[in-house]
Amino acid sequence: MSTPQLDALTREAHALALGAAPASALTPEAEVARVLQICNACRYCEGFCAVFPAMTRRLSFAEADVHYLANLCHNCGACLHACQYAPPHDFAVNVPQAMARVRGRTYARQAWPRAAARLYERNGLVVALALAIALAAFLALGVARLGGGGALWRTPAGGDFYAVFPHGLLVGLFAPVAAWVVLALGIGLRRYWREVSAVTGAIAPGQAALADAGRDALTLRHLGGGHGDGCHEADDGHSLWRRRCHHLTAGGFLLCFAATGVATLMHYAFGLSAPYDWPSAPKLLGGVGGVALLAGSLGLGWLRLRRHPLHGDAAQRPMDLAFIALLALAAASGLALWAARGTAALPLLLCLHLGGVMALFLTLPYGKFGHGLYRGAALLRHHVERRLPDPVRLGGD
Repeated sequence: MSTPQLDALTREAHALALGAAPASALTPEAEVARVLQICNACRYCEGFCAVFPAMTRRLSFAEADVHYLANLCHNCGACLHACQYAPPHDFAVNVPQAMARVRGRTYARQAWPRAAARLYERNGLVVALALAIALAAFLALGVARLGGGGALWRTPAGGDFYAVFPHGLLVGLFAPVAAWVVLALGIGLRRYWREVSAVTGAIAPGQAALADAGRDALTLRHLGGGHGDGCHEADDGHSLWRRRCHHLTAGGFLLCFAATGVATLMHYAFGLSAPYDWPSAPKLLGGVGGVALLAGSLGLGWLRLRRHPLHGDAAQRPMDLAFIALLALAAASGLALWAARGTAALPLLLCLHLGGVMALFLTLPYGKFGHGLYRGAALLRHHVERRLPDPVRLGGD
């Protein structure tokens, strides 16, 4: 390579490292590489979360490194508020926002099929609500066609929703949806895992790394902020409400899923068909799970609306709110359906609930839920790296 070319590359490298190049002129991956070069020289935030120890093991940041570190970031905002080079400084170092923009690209990059991911990414809230309404309307039309117009406002015998939708029909509707979700999530996770595995090589995670990653994921340790006081939301203050709402949402979702699993076992193994009366296991699990899911999702929605604009990617707001809205719709309609048992409102509420749940599951692989799997994979890679001999320098061309 000629001397002028080398000089040009040297000037470009210095511009990136010193923050002279405007962020708007860089790709999201290049912007992450730029800010991390500066962070690697500073090291003030080294103890804040898993991102910075992983960063210090690298001298440069290839695309695979950037996608790995972006999903390792929990967007607590601590590093932004502690950074002496944050905007309006000329270096304009904003790690949470740069990472958020790359994470949005990983959804579309790893998702299958990618066309669905792009549609959801650009019009998330509209797509989610339109899909839920369309599915609910389709189910309502089916009820009206099979049972007559009055079937949509008629009290089923004994409050049995199988009188509205036979059990076999519900299985036929949801089994293909479940298979699609598992397939799409599996392909996306495999793609992401293969990409980040290139960072450290094909090193099989041991039991200790799996245990540590599982602990961090379940406790949401890195949503505690840099010093364990919580995330920054709308200002410089700390709050643990984001972690609490995440726990409520995840716990509620799992309890509702467990209620469905227990009901399935009772139906097929013991011949006990729905509806189940209080205090049966499906009722207990579904009731507690529904309340937790509704409270957690509404809390996350409120916090998302109040979030500091420098903390995330504004372009992803519709996608984030879409996932939260579908969670809240599934929880609220499920609780309303429980309250409406034995009334004429049950058929319509059942159509709304089933439409919301189907829309939620069909969009799971293309938004925040898929990101949760990628973050778990990133945490696992982090704990694999921690066990490599030190010093080991990773990354590069």
